[in-house]
Amino acid sequence: MPTDEQYEELQRLIAALTERVYRLEQMAGTQHGRAAFQRHVKPAAKTESDTQAELESKIGAHWLNRIGIIAMLIGVSYFLKYAFDNQWIGPAGRVLIGLLGGMAVVFWSEQVRRSGYAIFSYSLKAIGIGVLYLSLWACSQLYNLIPNPLAFLSMAAITAVTVGLALWQDAEIIAVFATLGAFITPIALSTGVNNAIGLFAYLVILDLGTLILIRYRPWPGVLIGSYVGTLILYSSWHSSFYTIDQFWTALVAVSALFATFALAPFVSGPALRPGAIPTLALLNAATYFFEVWELFEHQAESSQAAIAAVGLGCLYFLIACLLRNRVIPVTADVHWAIGTAFFIAAVPIGMHAPWITIGWFAEGAALVRVGERREAGYMKQLGGIALFLGTLRLLGVDHFDVRELLLNERMLAFAVAIAATAAVAHRLADAGREGDRIVVAILVVMINVFALAALTEEITDAWRRQLQTAGPGADRTSAIIRDFAYSALWMTYGAGLMLIGFWKKSPFLRWQALILMGATICKVFLYDTSSLDRGYRILSFIALGLILLATSFLYQRSSRAPRSRGSTAGIS
Repeated sequence: MPTDEQYEELQRLIAALTERVYRLEQMAGTQHGRAAFQRHVKPAAKTESDTQAELESKIGAHWLNRIGIIAMLIGVSYFLKYAFDNQWIGPAGRVLIGLLGGMAVVFWSEQVRRSGYAIFSYSLKAIGIGVLYLSLWACSQLYNLIPNPLAFLSMAAITAVTVGLALWQDAEIIAVFATLGAFITPIALSTGVNNAIGLFAYLVILDLGTLILIRYRPWPGVLIGSYVGTLILYSSWHSSFYTIDQFWTALVAVSALFATFALAPFVSGPALRPGAIPTLALLNAATYFFEVWELFEHQAESSQAAIAAVGLGCLYFLIACLLRNRVIPVTADVHWAIGTAFFIAAVPIGMHAPWITIGWFAEGAALVRVGERREAGYMKQLGGIALFLGTLRLLGVDHFDVRELLLNERMLAFAVAIAATAAVAHRLADAGREGDRIVVAILVVMINVFALAALTEEITDAWRRQLQTAGPGADRTSAIIRDFAYSALWMTYGAGLMLIGFWKKSPFLRWQALILMGATICKVFLYDTSSLDRGYRILSFIALGLILLATSFLYQRSSRAPRSRGSTAGIS
């Protein structure tokens, strides 16, 4: 009788053999169900030796074949070149040999496939198809035996036949060969003459054909390859032939190509690899906007690029709404995120300081609000990015031309920053999530930083104005007044923050007040003592002492209150 160990080993062997048979059938283009068997036999756990064997098999069966394709093509091309250089074969004979040889290899590959060597047959097909393309290219470009239109139609026919083979054998790799050949054709038959309309019409037809193909076959390699090929051909045309008078041709063409790939989420089947459509959506949006922005930059119309960004944002929001109930949620989420990113990008392109900063803060607060309502974490993250960009610009980039104190663009920008940050902090605090506590704390600190920075800048501007109107020798007096005003502002703000901390019973606010008071103490003792005149020095120390004594009293009163309530409760 077999033991349990022998029985389990037999199960593992059967499962492994079934898996290998399925893979071979799939490579050969046949589809047999394996689900029924898998319901009865659990897949064997992979061991280290199994992993090494799979790696060895992949290298031997796949990569060596691909390298072999390249080596064969190079070897054949070297041989033909040698034969041609020695005039062994005339031009027509050379082309005929290539065409017949390519077709022979393709037919031979079918015999190999029927013998059970699917991967090797695909390699042979790649060689044969490549030889056919090379032969037609030589026939048209090297020897001028046939006109370009006829060569183009012949290459298109080869591409169509290759696609038919891919569908018949359900082989993505053959479809990739067809895609590669289709995009090489315009390059191979290029005459160096600008034919933009013909090129773009050809690309649109190819890309629409790709969409039809992925509707019935889940082949992400074909979809991404088609997009990359389209991008390469458009970029090559743009770098070689684009001039300003072709603005509308380029804009319409790139928009048509963008729209074609934007339809991919609606036509792709459910079996397509989940990451393919989001990846394509991100690439398509980024490259299209870059091309549009570059076109408008050539026209010196950056404001039009901002309008385009807003329009694209609205378009992607619409696509996200349409996709919400059709495909996996991540695809709709990616389109929401892309639309939001376009709105964020539109702000610096179409606005000028301080409206860029104001726009980012307003946008960040709005995105966080919408993200909270929709429970969309990615929208809150994008809102956080907008707030971060606004903060960097407000504190490190913006230089305001202030002509009035308080009622000026800088105070408006800081007021919007404080309001937006406070709104976000309030909404996150109301949600009460444990993970948001650190974010809320950072936002509260930033509110105080914005307020202090705004008021400190106003004091600096007042000092500069005084210098402009004062007579000679007034520099020191104005600097003394400025330094005293800094100390007075920081002490007053710290005292106010401390009062709010006691009122709201918030240790966090009180700690911020203590830190600000500590900085003020250092300034008064280390700087004001030596730089201020006697009168301002006296006022500075007395004011600081009063504020510190009042703060100490508040702390003592707060610490005694619980004991008083406790003793009263005990008496009663």
